[in-house]
Amino acid sequence: METQKIFKGKTEAEVWKQVDADLNRDDDVYDYNAIIEQDGKKVDLTIEIDLGGGFEGGYENTTFSAQIANPKGFKFAVHRDGFIDDIGKFLGMQDVEVGYAELDKHLIIKTNDEVKVKALFGHKNVREVFDKLNDFDFGIHMHTVEHSDHKQAFLELNIEEGVTESVELRKLYSAFYSVLDTIDNFKDETISSD
Repeated sequence: METQKIFKGKTEAEVWKQVDADLNRDDDVYDYNAIIEQDGKKVDLTIEIDLGGGFEGGYENTTFSAQIANPKGFKFAVHRDGFIDDIGKFLGMQDVEVGYAELDKHLIIKTNDEVKVKALFGHKNVREVFDKLNDFDFGIHMHTVEHSDHKQAFLELNIEEGVTESVELRKLYSAFYSVLDTIDNFKDETISSD
């Protein structure tokens, strides 16, 4: 895997200028990993593209991941309608509709807190991104972190496509960061939408 890069800034424009310059430096981004530090939040971006060869099939994946300090038991999972999902049933989550027809007809959204998950999709840019995505899963996942026996919550967006176009990646990052910021604001109970 390529060496991990770190891009820092206060605003999305600041960090994305750095990411864009790095992505445009090399046309063949098949194994890319970067940490984007924006205003104190760290988002891990990973792009993996294996073209396969011979009889082997390839694969593509783009992942955004960020550790969440304290989700206070909040859980959610989102995927395109038609994707098999039995895990939500075991986690005590129920199917919900978010009140936006364009999403409700295409997405399966499971959560244990309907009010909070509706807030995540309160921003138009988030709705537009998820309305267009196909093979993906998005939600809060628990993972054991290095040098610890405790599981930590992570917000993760996994897309079964190697997205290397900077404009499209920025849209995905912007929507991901918006949801991350909204979750972060839950502890302050200050949720705004447009």
